[in-house]
Amino acid sequence: MDQRVVIIGGDAAGMSAASKIRREQPDRPIIVVERGAHTSYAACGMPYYIGGLIENSDQLIARTPQQFRDKYQIDVRTRHEAIRLDPAAKRVLIRDLNTNAESWLNYGELLLATGACPFCPEVDGLDARGIFGLSTLESGLRVHDALKREQPQKAVVVGGGYIGLEMAEALIRQGLDVALIQRGPQVMATLDPDMGELVSKALRHIGVQLHLNEEFSHFTVENNRVNAVVTNQRSLPADLVILGMGVRPNSQLAAEAGLRLSHKQAIWVDQTMRTSHDHIWAAGDCAVSTHLLTEKPVNIALGTIANKQGVVAGTNIAGGNARFPGIVGTAVSKICAVEVARTGLQETELHHLDIDYATATIKSRTRAGYYPQAGTIHVKMLGEKKTGKLLGAQIVGFEGAAKRIDILATALTAQMTVANIIDLDLSYAPPFSPVWDPVQTAARKLIKAL
Repeated sequence: MDQRVVIIGGDAAGMSAASKIRREQPDRPIIVVERGAHTSYAACGMPYYIGGLIENSDQLIARTPQQFRDKYQIDVRTRHEAIRLDPAAKRVLIRDLNTNAESWLNYGELLLATGACPFCPEVDGLDARGIFGLSTLESGLRVHDALKREQPQKAVVVGGGYIGLEMAEALIRQGLDVALIQRGPQVMATLDPDMGELVSKALRHIGVQLHLNEEFSHFTVENNRVNAVVTNQRSLPADLVILGMGVRPNSQLAAEAGLRLSHKQAIWVDQTMRTSHDHIWAAGDCAVSTHLLTEKPVNIALGTIANKQGVVAGTNIAGGNARFPGIVGTAVSKICAVEVARTGLQETELHHLDIDYATATIKSRTRAGYYPQAGTIHVKMLGEKKTGKLLGAQIVGFEGAAKRIDILATALTAQMTVANIIDLDLSYAPPFSPVWDPVQTAARKLIKAL
């Protein structure tokens, strides 16, 4: 029986799994196939490197391919790409991107950790110079190099999600004129519009030109270089374009091999990270998760989820018995001085689920009002009228605001009621919080609405 483990993808999920297998089975052969040049990098840190807050891109790399080879005896093959799966023969066709040579690689167990791809509709000019998607460390390095080499003056960000907003701030820091196109009424569609409006206001404050309720149409190109982004309302001059319209699971390899797909074409897996085919597993941005509140499949591309799923997959490949129970959709970001956080369900989702709910929004302070640098914090909470359970929460505020979302993510995971949140014995001292923490103040207001 072939004991070899082959892992496709060398970032969060893939290398977490590889490391876990190595700890459990010191002598088992492990091969990682990675089409890029790097492993175990912090993709979420790229906007801060591009914006100049991080000086050296090496700081974003947790472990290099050579470290995995030398210290952990994991055979990492960078600049190699998996191009075809043959589940019946338990083999994968690999292409060496340096030589274009192709060869079959046999496996005993296969893990697909192929990540996600930036989304952009097929439009004219998409391949022109100056247009960048951001999903890998290499893509971030290309943006950084373009800023230094070509010194663009005008940038357009297409899409107002996490990457789009963080990149808008990074480009403002580098002195560019920045415009951002968002097809919705506010940026950050994972927030309700009333909370997204606070983030839009923060972006305008630092000089980002927002074009809301506008549909991206196409690019105009001259000499194979982008010179404008066209919407349904205007043409915006651009030397540099960042695609921030979200990502899609990189599941084509799995689909072509006949593996079952799920929400957003993510690879279907059970709680052990097994796919629909024997001896094939999947984890990370390419794989599906279960939302704990709806019990429905979701696909959310976050490093926290990818790392956890990778550990679960690695444990089970090594003969253990681990489960990934699901998620509640918790995420945080920082836009300028404003911290943004969310967890659970938002109003649009509750409408679609036909859940009778109530909301409450409060404005408070991150610290005791008399303490220096106490900042504003807005907390919105949603609860179910029938049961009193918490359904979701969103936070926008200054330093010290965002990580409060972890209290509410814990409450959602534990299926706590809003009353339970009021009863929590949370810590207090003037440098950290008012006597009533803002999340409990919001819960008190929500109780009245429920």
